Amino acid sequence: MNSTRRTKILVGAMTVIGLGAAGYAGFASHTPHKLLALAVLALAAATSRMRVKLPGINGTMSVNLPFLLTAIVNLSAAEAVLITVASTVVQCWPRKNTRFNPQQLDFNLSMMAFASSAASLIFHATAHSVVLWHSTTIGLVLATLTMFVGQTIPVAGIVAVSEGKSIKQVWLSVAHLSFPYYVIGAGVTSILQAIPSHPAWGLALAAFPVMFVIHRSYRAYFSAMAEALHQALAKAASAGA
Repeated sequence: MNSTRRTKILVGAMTVIGLGAAGYAGFASHTPHKLLALAVLALAAATSRMRVKLPGINGTMSVNLPFLLTAIVNLSAAEAVLITVASTVVQCWPRKNTRFNPQQLDFNLSMMAFASSAASLIFHATAHSVVLWHSTTIGLVLATLTMFVGQTIPVAGIVAVSEGKSIKQVWLSVAHLSFPYYVIGAGVTSILQAIPSHPAWGLALAAFPVMFVIHRSYRAYFSAMAEALHQALAKAASAGA
């Protein structure tokens, strides 16, 4: 079986899983919060365009995670999935003079729908449990880990299948590059939860400068890594010539 066919099978499987998870999230959803949902949607969509390319891997990462986690923590599962899907469309929409890839958009939407619905359901299940420690803190940690696993494993799988690489090695590379960002995202989200009033203004004022700095830092760091990788490959090619 060639890589193109395996890629199509994986995309199809991810689509079915994403639709199933999103449907169950809507069925098991909680009370909607329309005004807050619109505010978080606007912020998540805006920061979704602040993305960086992962060095050595055919993939990108945006800095909208704190807003996706905020949706998971504060909104219903259906609202969290809708916000995640909408911001993913904005993130994946091609820039000027670039080609639109519907298969890639399908995969990313399905992956993000699955990850956000699973994270939301886990958070709300934890929030209603009786624990000695703060259930919200535990729920946020579990939701972040769910988003991390739900995003990195499918990405590693599609990259490994399409490029003929080892899924373990690809996942380790993706996890190594992105895990600190998930830790930062969870930290920013926990800070946002401490804002007592005016959630929309509070989210914008508190998170936008932080995420902008993180975006610029990741761009500089990944650019340096990509340049070092390019130089190493060039040296290896010249040595073998």
